[in-house]
Amino acid sequence: MNMKTNPVGAAARLASLSMVSKHSRLLQTGFLLAALSTPFASQAIDFGPDGMFSFNGFGQLTLGQHDTRCLSCQWVGPTEGKQKIWADALLPGQPIQSLTTIDYQVQPFLGVKFNLGKGFKLEGLLSQRWRDGIANGEHLPYDDRYGSKEDIPGFWYERNLALSHEDYGRLTIGSMTTRSWREADYPIGSNIGLSEPWSQSGAGYGMLANAYRYQTRLIDFQSGDLFLEATYDPGNKAFTKNKPKFLELTAKYYRGPLQMDVILQDTKNGGPGAWGHAPFAGLTPFAIDDPLLTGSSQGIAMVMGTYQINSQIEVSGGVRRNWWSGANAVQNPTTLQWNSMFNVDWNATLNGVQNPGYAASSYDLMWGARYRMGKWTPSIGFVHLGTAKTDNPSERGQSNSALFSVAGLQYDYGKGLKFDFQIGAIHYARLGLSPMSMPGNDSFSGVDSRISRDGTWFTAQMTYGF
Repeated sequence: MNMKTNPVGAAARLASLSMVSKHSRLLQTGFLLAALSTPFASQAIDFGPDGMFSFNGFGQLTLGQHDTRCLSCQWVGPTEGKQKIWADALLPGQPIQSLTTIDYQVQPFLGVKFNLGKGFKLEGLLSQRWRDGIANGEHLPYDDRYGSKEDIPGFWYERNLALSHEDYGRLTIGSMTTRSWREADYPIGSNIGLSEPWSQSGAGYGMLANAYRYQTRLIDFQSGDLFLEATYDPGNKAFTKNKPKFLELTAKYYRGPLQMDVILQDTKNGGPGAWGHAPFAGLTPFAIDDPLLTGSSQGIAMVMGTYQINSQIEVSGGVRRNWWSGANAVQNPTTLQWNSMFNVDWNATLNGVQNPGYAASSYDLMWGARYRMGKWTPSIGFVHLGTAKTDNPSERGQSNSALFSVAGLQYDYGKGLKFDFQIGAIHYARLGLSPMSMPGNDSFSGVDSRISRDGTWFTAQMTYGF
């Protein structure tokens, strides 16, 4: 998402203050637990007996002008993914044009809480996101944002229950988003206008359907405050040969004006790819493919942080290492469907395996700053998606890199309503397949790396947090 509001920032900063009593410590713990469990809450509506239900969320409308776009350049059609060799070729003579876009997204959160006594609390959270949009007056068939549907069909953003205690921490079970995607998306990436290039790239996953998450209580550490968290998801249990496994370890640290996140994600037998928002389930959507496939793995190690230099200036930065085992390309002879392959040396053989996938690793960087001037907040931001190291003799994007640059201006109207204006540019190091940590050749900007090394865009956005 591109929200640049930070409704939980005040609560987060609260936790960095020294605590003078058990009461203040419990109060700050409550604020932080709420911030970590419902990150977009701004002015929740409480209702029902003793305010046991809460309702909040956001709605967003974006108008954009994008140059260097080609809607019909890919030979096999726009829906085929970049890991397949037959999707590499381009049709000659197709028009390169500017596009006018209109997009919206909306995500409500419905929460419920029960005070069980003796410091225990039982909570539930339900949330889903919907998107729609048009480009030059028409819906585009290949972008999940268009078509008036769930953001990621078949997966909830939040559908979980949590049991918490101020001394023992918090245990959450059900559908939830990962820290690697959610924290990178909001507030880190969105505060500098680069939530998608930062949070939706790389070897991480973003959504979990059968997860178990434990979060510690607030811990004193190095004159600051620390949360530790572990998340596990067994994925699609119908895969019995290549059993999925997702593990994410997170540390969140607050000390005065400094906030830091350290995230390690290690996964096996999820859908191979480089889309950091992807749901974690199994090697393919269909367990019938399980006997035909060999296992794969991927993961990330990421450090992100913000530092409040003074009441007006905030700087942010992040570094992420991605790694992939690679995934061989395999076609199911019964369904004639291909698996989710990754970094394949097409039409080659390795150790008797045809169309083998190769291991790869890369580094991505993010940095930016914003300056508050009353209701106005200008910002700048950069995301660099780096080249990859791999032994694959074929070129699958490992030699390319990308630099996203944006300059933004936000106006806080108040009462949950904010306006954002952004000028952005993309620069690829070379023509050809996009960097390995990008899910598609035209992801995030619409500029296809096979067509142009450079492109620009302008957007005007209205966000209402309710």
